[in-house]
Amino acid sequence: MKNMMHNSFHYFSKILIICFSFMWLAGESLLAENPYAIVIHGGAGNIAPESLSPEQIEEYNLKLAEALSAAEDILKVGGTSLDAVETATRILEDSPLFNAGKGAVFNITGNNELDASIMCGETHNAGAVAGISTVKNPISAARKVMENSPHVLLTGRGAETFAYEQGLDIVDPGYFFDQRRWNQYREFIRNQVNRSRSYLDENIKMGTVGAVALDMHGNIAAGTSTGGMVGKRYGRIGDSPIIGAGNYASNLSCGVSGTGHGEYFIRNMVAYDIAARMLYKEQSLQDAAFHVIREKLVEQGANGGIIAIDKEGNVVMEFNTTAMFRGFVKSTGEKGVWIFEE
Repeated sequence: MKNMMHNSFHYFSKILIICFSFMWLAGESLLAENPYAIVIHGGAGNIAPESLSPEQIEEYNLKLAEALSAAEDILKVGGTSLDAVETATRILEDSPLFNAGKGAVFNITGNNELDASIMCGETHNAGAVAGISTVKNPISAARKVMENSPHVLLTGRGAETFAYEQGLDIVDPGYFFDQRRWNQYREFIRNQVNRSRSYLDENIKMGTVGAVALDMHGNIAAGTSTGGMVGKRYGRIGDSPIIGAGNYASNLSCGVSGTGHGEYFIRNMVAYDIAARMLYKEQSLQDAAFHVIREKLVEQGANGGIIAIDKEGNVVMEFNTTAMFRGFVKSTGEKGVWIFEE
């Protein structure tokens, strides 16, 4: 009797092992067949190559690579595009190199006002915050608005109160002070007094950070975060927290994150325009992005760029300036980071 039970136990154990092995192999095969991709940007502008030293270029490239690596670690094990986008954007927000979070520029009164948005391509749900000064990572606040509120956009103190209630990291506004940005602000003020540079000089770098990801489940997400424009006034809010302008995601077409002169991105609904061209004109992501960034915006005298991923995992990084801090990683092994046009 004991031998029969022993043999039966071994028989069923082998069956279970075989079943689990098939399940594991099927899961591995599924993961291998389903593509993933992550693309990020750290702002665009008319920057002369000689204005950045080799050491500065290396610093930017390393930070971009760090954000991509952290996001890929999530995607390659089947994690969500939302988690990948938030993680990559937080890393860029925490760096003083970029105009978002810690590196945000100063407004006309010498303060930092931060904007961010995030969108889920599967559900078309979205969240955004604008004009905040005490939330360490605006992109996380935007995601909380999306997931834990009935709203899309919260601003100012209301957004900060909501972020506090959600348990996010709240900091003193002094956390965002950066000497390099302060010097930039002081130069801006001097130029305004001397009338030597117009308020909306198109050559001022309008930096923003963003990320777009496609996960193995076929879901696209996009996020954008910024400190806005140097010397912005009157409570100005740009395109970054505006769904359809500086940010958009849909599994039906693509995910887009923009950077540039926000007023033009709002007027032209740049992010949604690219997605709509894919849906209604059946253009490829590359063709749609090229038309909007290289033709439509250029005709209006607007500077900027976008990063995007379509539902097939194709990556586009289009800009009409001399530079855009950018990079991507794909499940195919393709990857890289760049600043100037190659």
